[in-house]
Amino acid sequence: MLVGVVGPSGAGKDTLMDGARRALAGEPRFHFVQRAITRPAEAGGEAHRPLTRHEFEAEREAGRFAFWWEAHGLFYGIPAGLPGRIAIANLSRTILAEAARRLPLLVLEITAPPAVLAERLAARGRETAEDIAARLTRQAPLPPGLTVVQVMNDGPVEQGIARVVAALRAIP
Repeated sequence: MLVGVVGPSGAGKDTLMDGARRALAGEPRFHFVQRAITRPAEAGGEAHRPLTRHEFEAEREAGRFAFWWEAHGLFYGIPAGLPGRIAIANLSRTILAEAARRLPLLVLEITAPPAVLAERLAARGRETAEDIAARLTRQAPLPPGLTVVQVMNDGPVEQGIARVVAALRAIP
């Protein structure tokens, strides 16, 4: 089974997934997938496998990605050959329908109230207030017919991690 983690910028996906990875480290039925991204390792954000665009295209052509997409000028890839256990990966909403056609899929949607998202995005210091407002209004809807579990990340980090861990442990 694939658990596709999605959510708006500022929802805390990376923070909660890092915490869940640590909390579930001793439970072999869970596998946290490391994405390949055309972004340098030192650029921050999630721990990923950095690739140049040329390297990414070569791996894509060689069939090394189960799924891939482009967003915000970067390419993202999920490695082929996902293990026969619960694989957890940060995905784009744009590939959820395809993923559901190819694998058993559960969508874990991490979200927060708009005011909290705006505050977190402003704290990053990477966007103007206008950019943040635009980002908050352009969230794409989830494709219909998917199994979705929503986790509200509106409190302390530990609470959000506990909610994600509980949602993952509830998977049969």
